[in-house]
Amino acid sequence: MSKYIDMHVHSTASDGTFSPTEVAELAIAAGLSAFALTDHDSVSGINEVMEKDLPIEVIPGIELSAGFGNGDIHILGYYINPDSEKLLKATQFMVDERVWRNEKMAANLREAGIDITVDALYDGDPDRVLTRGNFANYLLAHHYVKDKSEAFKKYLGEHTPYYVLRQYLSPEECIELILDAGGYPVLAHPFLYGLSLPELEALIVRLKNAGLYGIEALYSTYTNEEENLARSLAHRYDLAITGGSDFHGKNKPDIAIGTGHGNLRIPYELLDAFKK
Repeated sequence: MSKYIDMHVHSTASDGTFSPTEVAELAIAAGLSAFALTDHDSVSGINEVMEKDLPIEVIPGIELSAGFGNGDIHILGYYINPDSEKLLKATQFMVDERVWRNEKMAANLREAGIDITVDALYDGDPDRVLTRGNFANYLLAHHYVKDKSEAFKKYLGEHTPYYVLRQYLSPEECIELILDAGGYPVLAHPFLYGLSLPELEALIVRLKNAGLYGIEALYSTYTNEEENLARSLAHRYDLAITGGSDFHGKNKPDIAIGTGHGNLRIPYELLDAFKK
């Protein structure tokens, strides 16, 4: 019988809608043999699931946002020590930057006539990690836009007058943090950054020189061509292959844990190879 995994999953420790324990229960119910909890810039949910006696392998992870060009890229870290002092200090910096950015973006939107506050975005949950996705949900729920795509196009995208660029760590700093925490850094969803193939290869070379260990070659939104290209790039640059759904619960309702849009299957053999 085949065994499957999911190495890219989010909980309420960042911008998911299920607690870390609930995420583990969903992974078990989906028949997965292993999953990685990879919350955005946060390790606060890891100990909750690692301390439980669960019938599933739990990989302690994180997804760090790194400054790149006029935006950011994401670096996944696997098998990290969630109590690493350097990592905890860095994630607090990232949270502080995100809080400042959210306040500024909310103020910009108010100047545009939108009735929005950060308190309203928290919706009674002050521990929630707010992202632009939460802004999009609010704009949609209050009928300022007809869908999330319009929210990003008109109000939240990098080329809108309301967008605020927060300060990021560099990709090299993120990789160093993961390595220092005993982990293995992986480039997340490389085809979501809008890079040409030469630009992507240049990025991979840059990250490889900094200690990159792998590339996310299986992902919910990939076409067959993109998956094959990612595998080829991993082979070319001697990188491990990982795969994940990028599950966020109700914030991405079309993506299920383990299966993405329904056709994603990540064999346990990938994790075996990653460990070796």
